[in-house]
Amino acid sequence: MRIVLVCHYFAPEPGAPQARLLETARVWAREGHGVTVVTCFPNHPTGILEPRDRGRIFRREDRDGIRILRCWVYATPNRGILRKTLGHLSFMASAAFLGLPRVGRPDAVVVSSPTFFSIVPALLFSLLWRRPLVLEVRDLWPAIFTQLGVLRNRWIIRVLTGLELLFYRCAARVVPVTDGFREDIVRRGIDPRKVITITNGVDTEVFRPGRDRDAEKARRGLGGRFVVLYLGAHGLSHGLSRILELADRWRDDPRVLFLFVGEGAEKGALVARARERALPNVEFRPPVEKGEVPGYYAAADVCLVPLRDVPLFSTFIPSKMFEIMGSGVPILASLSGEAARILDRSGAAIVVPPEDVDALDAGLRRLRGDPGLRAVLGARGAAFVREHYDRSRLALRYLGLIREAVEGRREGRP
Repeated sequence: MRIVLVCHYFAPEPGAPQARLLETARVWAREGHGVTVVTCFPNHPTGILEPRDRGRIFRREDRDGIRILRCWVYATPNRGILRKTLGHLSFMASAAFLGLPRVGRPDAVVVSSPTFFSIVPALLFSLLWRRPLVLEVRDLWPAIFTQLGVLRNRWIIRVLTGLELLFYRCAARVVPVTDGFREDIVRRGIDPRKVITITNGVDTEVFRPGRDRDAEKARRGLGGRFVVLYLGAHGLSHGLSRILELADRWRDDPRVLFLFVGEGAEKGALVARARERALPNVEFRPPVEKGEVPGYYAAADVCLVPLRDVPLFSTFIPSKMFEIMGSGVPILASLSGEAARILDRSGAAIVVPPEDVDALDAGLRRLRGDPGLRAVLGARGAAFVREHYDRSRLALRYLGLIREAVEGRREGRP
């Protein structure tokens, strides 16, 4: 098959969505299918373009058997809703006008959302070529912004929700990454036969246990410290201010370090808050390349997976938890719902209610004082993801779903 994948975010940008898309496309290409990715110039999360992309409107590259068509974008940091929206809209236009003439005639069009606006050029491709559209849903837009209080205008919410439902109806297949997302989509009238969950997963060849923790700590200047790591987006969803409150309770133990690695809309405020409190046990580092992430996990004694106490987040599954489990590192998670159930089933984590600092503190004290428990949780996690969340297996299942959509279109059935 010839598959076109449209996505705003893609490797080498850091982040779980970028990793999912690259690794999935790599498996499709390895299976002998032609894969073309239409995306923008790398700039997330800093909004800074690579020198070779400045002043350009289009570039083609080839990676791991994948043809990548990079289109112009209004590059902006991952903060400020107006500028971010302009960036999303700019890619919507450039993907349509720069990507469309270059992709050729595909058998299927796959689009990953967010961003919400990437769906528009993908739908245009699908209609023009009369090919099935497969819509991957990694976040429920605009519901997430409504519950976070970012979006309050009722007219805008109504328009965006109408567009969301229209996109679902136009798609031959809708692929949410959690069962909670699927339930929400089906509840709002979308045919359940075409809504199929394919969760996030992990490349178990890359994220695996066995690295020397002391050596990995030494490489990163962390030797001699008990490292409590949060690695990922510093956004509105993660409740990281609660982690700073947790760090405040540990300020008198110089051996414990709370390490934040990443970037996001809330990072500036978090850094300022840590400085105001004069927290001696907190360190912030910039985002790292994907190849460095396994080493950071290996250097951690405990990894944090927090989410805000927002009802919609009970349907979320932070993809970082699969990478952490694959690396054999114990998890201290502060969340509820579907992710909590997976972690409980895995036996790889201590799970506490979202934003509950007292429970986080008790969990961390338990892990800090029991190396044997940390080893057991880490081993359980690595075995669990190998069995249930291996990225290659999930990508092959995804491929089968696309093939069904293509054959269904040819035969005139759903």
